[in-house]
Amino acid sequence: MVITLENEQIRCEEGTKLYDLAVKYQKNYEHPIIVAKVNGVIQELYHSVIPDSQVEFCTTKENDGKRAYIRGISMLLLKAIKEEDKEGKFDQVSIDFCLDTGYYCRIHGMPTIDEELLSKIEARMKRYVEEDLIFQKKVIRTRDAKELFDKRHMPDKGLLTEFRRNSRMTVYELGGFMDYYYGAMPYSTGILKYFRLERYGDGFVFIVPKKSAPTTMPEFLPSTKLYKTMQMTSDWSRKMQVSTVGELNQAVVKGNLQELVLTQEALHEKRIGDIAEMIADRGCRVVTIAGPSSSGKTTFSYRLSTQLKTLGLKPHPIGLDDYFVNRADTPKNEDGSYNYECLEAIDVKLFNSDLNALLNGEPVQMPTYNFLTGMREYDKPLMQIGKEDILVIEGIHGLNNKLTYTIPDNEKFKIYISALTTLNLDNHSRIPTTEGRLLRRIIRDARTRGNTARKTISMWNSVRNGESQNIFPFQEQADAMFNSALIYELAAMKLYADPLLFQVPKESREYAEAQRLLKFLDYFIPIDPHDVPLNSILREFIGGGILLG
Repeated sequence: MVITLENEQIRCEEGTKLYDLAVKYQKNYEHPIIVAKVNGVIQELYHSVIPDSQVEFCTTKENDGKRAYIRGISMLLLKAIKEEDKEGKFDQVSIDFCLDTGYYCRIHGMPTIDEELLSKIEARMKRYVEEDLIFQKKVIRTRDAKELFDKRHMPDKGLLTEFRRNSRMTVYELGGFMDYYYGAMPYSTGILKYFRLERYGDGFVFIVPKKSAPTTMPEFLPSTKLYKTMQMTSDWSRKMQVSTVGELNQAVVKGNLQELVLTQEALHEKRIGDIAEMIADRGCRVVTIAGPSSSGKTTFSYRLSTQLKTLGLKPHPIGLDDYFVNRADTPKNEDGSYNYECLEAIDVKLFNSDLNALLNGEPVQMPTYNFLTGMREYDKPLMQIGKEDILVIEGIHGLNNKLTYTIPDNEKFKIYISALTTLNLDNHSRIPTTEGRLLRRIIRDARTRGNTARKTISMWNSVRNGESQNIFPFQEQADAMFNSALIYELAAMKLYADPLLFQVPKESREYAEAQRLLKFLDYFIPIDPHDVPLNSILREFIGGGILLG
């Protein structure tokens, strides 16, 4: 039969597996092939080739390949822990969140994990890699899956199955160990060569290569402040008994949603109030707010300003975008497009001159950047502030000291904000923090900019590259971190996101990502958007709020 492989027509025997083709054509790829994309849908390599299909291979350097690699390592780790626990002393194991190039894990019931045990687990994992065990995919009845998970003391997975509409579901077996994951898995363990385990905090991390260098083990350089923020949110979720999607669905079904929403929003307000008090206590007059795309920076700045006012201070917002250099002077990317995300796109010298003048009580003519003409304009009234006034600056480079190089450190307060979700599908299947941000942006872009989901998805890699260069390297310099993720938000966004994702054309490159997100959202019982408070950060994306409309 004939198929199209990477735009080239080839012939192969009926019954040929994708794995057989991957082995044959691996020499054409710089990095290991781990999954395939067949007619725009990600598939595991054990599948047989379909006649007249379009096949593309995904390596460990691509997003879909990296996700499969992480899932494979996760199952490898859990099998090794299970085998090491001969006496059944270990409680549940959870893979909580991403931290730098590692994934933070805990063995519940074990206050700390010692080096000897960690070494034994890592040795087992390496032995499984050498044995090249096959990941066996099995489709079983959903009710049988629930019985299986309950029997194996996996209540989180058992609870997740209670809200599945399908009568059948997929489980994986690896050398006698069975588990459930959403998304494609590797063909076998032989590809999972690059990892290591290290103790960290109350648990440990499994470290894997960066996507940019999938065969090189990186140094583990975690942000202590980020870890504490994630850990605080994770612990709060567990106290609320809503740390997994199954528990969230259960709260919705039992009618506990309103209490959960109000408690989560109250936690946000308390944290914003605490940050406002920190600013007032330090006497800072310049506040900078930075974070990755769709973190809710604008709503946060409004709510922070309100809290500052309750303390007798007078905040004044300043838009960093208004200090873009004229378009003719804007740096360009390699493809010739304008790079608005680098620091050189900002007139830093003028920005600092205006800041110092304002802080000295002088009247200043503030600019407005005209995105149509690509020029700065001066049509605002003069701005002049008093000694108790605070400048609140929201922008991508807010954590970078080069942006405010003339302002003394004791007069600056830097805030890092991001949607750091700690809600996981189950204890072994984490939800990446970027998942919620991407869905937020898809919904907001469709509502405010008329963009399709396809367009937003197509730009997402570029957006994330800009974040990696201009935001994440500076996050540890923040004086405070704010987690804008809401434990209920994915259930609230489902009704908005589904119609947009279904519109992505099947023949487009973005189709596979849209289908992946749709499958992911299927796990959630949707909630009524009217239950979202009008001042919630989520309103910045779904609309209808009292702060941004």
